[in-house]
Amino acid sequence: MRQPNFNRNQGPRGGQNLSATFDAAKKSTLLRLFRLVMKHYRWMVLAVLVCIAISSVTSLASTLFTRTLIDDYIVPLTQADNPEYHSLMQALFRLGLVLLLGVVCSYGYNRLMIYVSQGTQLRLRKQLFEHMQRLPLRHFDSHSHGEMMSTYTNDIDSLRQVISTSMAQVFNSLITIVVTFTSMIVLSIPLTLVSIFIAVLMALSTTRLGKWSRGYFRTQQESLARVNGFIEEMMTGQKVVKTFCHEQQAIRDFEQINEQLRASACNANKIASIVMPVNGNLGNMGYVLIAIVGATIALRDFSLFTFHFSLSLGTIVAFLQLNKSFTQPISHVSQQINSVLNASVGAERVFQMLDAEPEKDEGKWVMDDAKGDVDFQHVDFGYVPEKQVLFDININTSPGQKIAFVGGTGAGKTTIINLISRFYDVTAGDNAEKPNGRILYDGIPINDITKESLRRSMSVVLQETRLFTASVLDNIRYGRLDATDEECREAARLVGADDFILRLSEGYDTVLSGDGGNLSQGERQLLAIARAAVANPPVLILDEATSSIDTHTERLVQRGMDSIMRGRTTFVIAHRLSTVRNADQIIVLDHGRIIEHGSHDELLRLRGKYYQLYTGDTSLLS
Repeated sequence: MRQPNFNRNQGPRGGQNLSATFDAAKKSTLLRLFRLVMKHYRWMVLAVLVCIAISSVTSLASTLFTRTLIDDYIVPLTQADNPEYHSLMQALFRLGLVLLLGVVCSYGYNRLMIYVSQGTQLRLRKQLFEHMQRLPLRHFDSHSHGEMMSTYTNDIDSLRQVISTSMAQVFNSLITIVVTFTSMIVLSIPLTLVSIFIAVLMALSTTRLGKWSRGYFRTQQESLARVNGFIEEMMTGQKVVKTFCHEQQAIRDFEQINEQLRASACNANKIASIVMPVNGNLGNMGYVLIAIVGATIALRDFSLFTFHFSLSLGTIVAFLQLNKSFTQPISHVSQQINSVLNASVGAERVFQMLDAEPEKDEGKWVMDDAKGDVDFQHVDFGYVPEKQVLFDININTSPGQKIAFVGGTGAGKTTIINLISRFYDVTAGDNAEKPNGRILYDGIPINDITKESLRRSMSVVLQETRLFTASVLDNIRYGRLDATDEECREAARLVGADDFILRLSEGYDTVLSGDGGNLSQGERQLLAIARAAVANPPVLILDEATSSIDTHTERLVQRGMDSIMRGRTTFVIAHRLSTVRNADQIIVLDHGRIIEHGSHDELLRLRGKYYQLYTGDTSLLS
């Protein structure tokens, strides 16, 4: 059982350990996200900015009206012998219309941002899925399915939240700060200086605490991906867990990685949640300072050099409200720091997957009428440069031959199949005097053939069967999408799958789910073989295709297999002797080298490795 691996030494200094490189990456990631939004929703975002600007101006108008209300209406009315309220009512009515406009604009931009966020989420998932189809197999070999699913779900959802809520809040805050700051300067320069001092303190606290928690947010997303990966692994391997009574150990392993997620999430949100109270208290302190300074200037005229400052009661009250409007956006931005930091890490993971190098295909040759002549010439290969897997492989075939690969685990059988299918490519090698060899397909270097046309000329039946949530008929048609219903049924009859299919509740229209969990392993394998049969290719690859079929069923399948293989070049990774005896060539592999090759009778006469395998176990070869 794979043990989870994580670092418990990541503490509050985790953000500092990421260094300036991560800071730059974070900024560029958020900028890239913003450019992505603007690319597809430019006019909507511009409409949002206009609505936010109008909403901010209307809010400011209500604040500035306080000065007019006190100085031009309330104070004169309190001093008048016969107060007249008609002009005050008109002013209040006009203010009500302005505020109503602000409410409409606020509602409008929030609705637009929901549309923008959901649309961006849709596009990102679509781009991720399309890009995933172009990724090489090595990417899926090096990333767990749970981690990749976490990118589709958690990481993209964090982007939706930051676009729908945080982005609008940031826009609103920036516009409010600019408009409010301009009004503050007009009202009073000394009080504006006090507000600037408080705003600088709030910005510094937000930056410092944000940098402190950033490392925890990254750890949180990574831990979440590990949890998803572990759960996915346990779900697919539940039979193994129960077979070996591994339930308690699985629970302990899950508790360990789940605790890591809890700890990192608590640390990230604990630090980020401090920002709002700190900024709120700084804002209150600024409110008190402005009240003190404003009252002092109002009671005693204040002069600085040649400038003379005086304040009315209405100006002080209006400025106090403006100060709230000036500091609140900073508090609102700091309140969104959790979402912004979480989204920056999520966006980084999404873009890392989008930036993963797609499968290269430098082939130009399209195989329209392939014959199935596959030859290996002095092929050396390793999945990584440090470890070579195949050594000087030479295989000569003729169209229609059946070639069987025999050998122990790790001998290189599956690797050869991967090279034939171009799941991995033989490269030229670093040493010009000793290249890594080449593979020819109908006399053409396989790297010069387009992967799509090459793979269309082959059918592969893997040992691990994969069925999809669809009808039995559609699962068979997966081998060739333009196959008719009758061709699919004929392929099923050919391999002996027709009998059990007709016994299903709805026959060929029965919908399979859960990777065909309601079928036996042998029945699933029969459907995979039928899928290969309907493709009708010149080359057939059987990767231990009958390993999950019992001996009785295999005899039924073998007749259909013989019909499928007739006239086709067939590569078989052998599991039972019945799939080897009639092979034209049997190639015995050992640690990546061909140590014997020939027909069944020829290899028995050699009395070598094949003879030992054959006489040692009459039913299995490995």
